Order: sequence, then C-alpha cells, then structure tokens
Amino acid sequence: MYNKNSKKNTRLNYCQYLLSSQINYTLTNYADHVANVTHDTVNRYLRNDKLTPNLIWEHARENIKYSNNGYIVFDDTVLDKNYSRKIESVRWQYSGNVGEVIRGIGLVNCVYVNPEINEYWSIDYRIFDPDCDGKSKMDHVTDMLNNAFYAKEIPFSTVLMDTWYASNKMMLTIHDLGKNFYCPVKKNRLARNFSTNEDYKPISLLIWDEKELNYGKPIRLKGMPRDFAMKMYQVPISTNRIDYVVTNDISQMCSDDVQKVCAMRWRIEQFHREIKQLTGIEKCQCRKQRIQRNHIACSILVWTRLKKLAMDFGTTMYQLKKNLLKEYLIQELKSPRLQMSFA
Repeated sequence: MYNKNSKKNTRLNYCQYLLSSQINYTLTNYADHVANVTHDTVNRYLRNDKLTPNLIWEHARENIKYSNNGYIVFDDTVLDKNYSRKIESVRWQYSGNVGEVIRGIGLVNCVYVNPEINEYWSIDYRIFDPDCDGKSKMDHVTDMLNNAFYAKEIPFSTVLMDTWYASNKMMLTIHDLGKNFYCPVKKNRLARNFSTNEDYKPISLLIWDEKELNYGKPIRLKGMPRDFAMKMYQVPISTNRIDYVVTNDISQMCSDDVQKVCAMRWRIEQFHREIKQLTGIEKCQCRKQRIQRNHIACSILVWTRLKKLAMDFGTTMYQLKKNLLKEYLIQELKSPRLQMSFA
C-alpha cells in the first residue's frame, strides 16, 4: 500500500517518463530504463492512484494568461484502441481523425483560448464512458461549462463548439450565462428568416442577399424561443466546403470577423494533435479502466508542463521533445558506438 507521499513521488516519476520518452510509452519500457522499478510496481501505482480532471486545473491555473475576451472551446477526440479487445472503457465510436468508426476511448476536452496572444491551455476533460456513469458527451460539456463559469470563475466572453454540440438546449444554456456562442450547424438543420412566419426549411435552402452574406442573416432555428434573436453566417473552410455558423451575438456585423472567431476553434484540434504525438496518451496497453484513466490524466499533466516550458523558452513543444535527442545524436556522430563500414 502506498502512503500519500510515495504516491506523489510515483506520479511524478511516471509523468517524467511520459515527458522524456520519444516513441515507446509502455510500462515494460519504463521498467527497462529505471533501476529498481518493475512493470508490476508501475502497474500497481496506476491501479491504486485516482487522478481526476480537477488535477489538470490545479496545475494549469497559475500559468494561464486570462482575458475578458477569452474563448472556451469544447470538442472530443477518440484515443485509438482499434487493435485492443480487452481494455475496459473501449467502445466503438466515430473518429473524425480517421474518418470512420473505430474502437477507442472517447475524450471530451475543454480548452481556454486567449485571442489577444493567440495561446491556449487545457483546463478540463471528461472520459466518455456511458456504461460507467450514464452521461452523454453533451452532459459532459454542460458539466464543464458550468464548472468553468461557477467554480473556476474563468473570464471569457464566447463559447466555441463543433456541430455535434450545437443543440438548442446547449445554445440556451450558454446564452443564459450571458455568454456568446459561435457554432456550425448541419445543412439540414431547419430554420427560417427571423421576422417571418414562413415554413421552416433546411438552412442550405435559405436564400441570401448580398447584405446578409456580409453582415449576417437573422434567423430563427426551429425549436428555439420565438423571440430568441440569432444570426447565421457562411464561413468558407476550404475551396469546396462552407460552414453555416450561428451565433447569439447579434451585434456582430462582419463576416470576416466571424471567420476569425471560428478559426480559434481549431486550437483544440491542435491540442488533440499535440497530446497524441507528444505524451503517449493513446499508448497505454493496460486493460483496467482505472489504469487507463490515470494514464490519460498523467498525459494531460505532461502536456500542461510542456506548454509552460514552451512558453518560458519561446519555442514549441515539438522542439522541446526533439531537443532531448540532440546531445545524443551529437555524441554518437562524434564517437559512434555502432560504427558504419563497407565490407
């Protein structure tokens, strides 16, 4: 049994391993490189500790550069476990990164963005496991939003989210908090011009004039309160894709500014890419749910540390990890232990 202090020390050591390792993040690899540590020792720690999402906030809060114009961004990603058959909490779910349904662990994330310095921080997350807690992804986002507003008291003005979370209930929840939202909606979402009683139709069939293209189209989504004012904008994503973005920020009068706001949502995609490529968050092979949960928490703690170091040194997280091998390569090229020769 671990006492409190030894548990902290083991947590620090495990996070140090995830921070330092380049490719292999397994417990066996850890034990192979640390004296007096076995696979079972690390496994036992990960089974007995209980790391929660609040731990991420405790470590990140002092490093965040806050802004009253900040953004709260929500999105989910799937931790690929496609070749695993016995890991708990793994389920079939759609992966936007892969473009198909895969086996994996769903991770719903909350990222804080300061648009004035173009920086972002992870502040909360939830593991999507309805068989364990009965909660949907929407429930998790609602919990994290309320936690950011009421418990963390983070200064922010706007919430950004993907199409998946753009429900009437979520929009009204954000509005009731006195915050703005910008979110894309599906082309078959039913709407009509705000000041008319015409029939609802898919938003892709609504007719736009030049003024509405530049300054936004006042609309009413089906199911929303009759007096709930909203605007919709066409935001080009690529040469062959246009998103329909709705907002309760009716003071917004510039489609170019809406495009800039929506671009902030991609910071969470950048976070997903970094945490998968730099921390080994997908690489834990242990079967037990508690071990997987603790590994995920440690991986996000490592990302938080890398983020601080990158800002302190004025570099990128990728460069920090790459530089760990720099001295090794210099030494090997100078005095190689495995020498190349031509027979």
